[in-house]
Amino acid sequence: MLPTTRRSWLTAALALATLAPATLSLAQPANSCSGTIYLSFDTGSQSQAEYIAQTLRRHHIKATFFMANEKTVNGDYTLDPSWAPFWKALVADGHAFGSHTFDHVYAKRDLTDGKIEVKPQFGANGGKLLAWTPQQYCDELNRVDQRFQTLTGKHIDRFWRTPGGHLTPHTLAAGEACGYKHVAWAAAGFSGDELPSDKWPNQLLLERTLKNLKDGDIVMAHLGIWSRKDPWAPAVLEPLISGLEKKGFCFATLRDHPAYKGDLKGPVAEVKAGKGRAS
Repeated sequence: MLPTTRRSWLTAALALATLAPATLSLAQPANSCSGTIYLSFDTGSQSQAEYIAQTLRRHHIKATFFMANEKTVNGDYTLDPSWAPFWKALVADGHAFGSHTFDHVYAKRDLTDGKIEVKPQFGANGGKLLAWTPQQYCDELNRVDQRFQTLTGKHIDRFWRTPGGHLTPHTLAAGEACGYKHVAWAAAGFSGDELPSDKWPNQLLLERTLKNLKDGDIVMAHLGIWSRKDPWAPAVLEPLISGLEKKGFCFATLRDHPAYKGDLKGPVAEVKAGKGRAS
C-alpha cells in the first residue's frame, strides 16, 4: 500500500492517463501480435495471489513479479517458507522475478553526505527513519535474491522496483552499482488497484486501462491490497487480459522488454556492489 502523498500522485497520474489516445489495434491472427504488454505484480497482502497465478496460467501468460517480505492475510510473510510452493510454481511457469526491497523500504530522500533516508515498512526497523549508505541499500535489494534462492533454488532477475514508486538519484545509482535495473510502469499501466474502490470502481479502472494501453507498456498491480474493499484482480484481470488479447496484444516478461533485455545476464549474485553491471 502506498503512503498518502504517493497515492495522491498516482491518482493524478491515472487521471492524466485517460487523456492518452485509445489503442485502435484490431485482432490479429493466432501467431501474430499487434504489440506486447508487460504485466507486472508487486507483493502485498497476497489475498489475490493464487487467483492471479491461476489466471495467468490459464491464459499461458508470463509476467514479472517484484517481491518484498510483506505481511499477508495468512498471518505470515510473503517470503516465508510457507510461500515456497507458490513461488516454485511461478518459477516452473516461466515467470520473471525482481526485488522490491526485502522489508518494503520506502526511500524518503537523498542526504547531503551521500546516504539515503529510508523507512522500512516491515522487519526489525519497521516504521523507523534510517540513514543508509548505497551499500546498505544494495544489500537490501540482494536480500530478496538470497531468500528467493533459499525458497526456490533460483536467483531473481536483475530488476528492482522501489516501493511507492519513489526513486531518488542515490537509490537509482545504488541499484545500478550492484547490478539491478529499475523498472517503473507506464501511466496507462497503473492499475489503480490500491485506490479506494468507492471512488475508483473496478469497471472504471478496467475501461481506462483497456482504452489507453499501447505496445510496450508495463502494467503494475499487486497480489492483494489491504485497504481496497472491492478487490481489483477478481473483477478486472480476466476481462483485461481477454480484452487485450482481442485487440491482438501478446504478453511477455521484462526479460524480453527492449529496455531491459540484453544487458541483464547471469544471476544477481555474480555482480558485486560498486563494480557496475556485468556484461
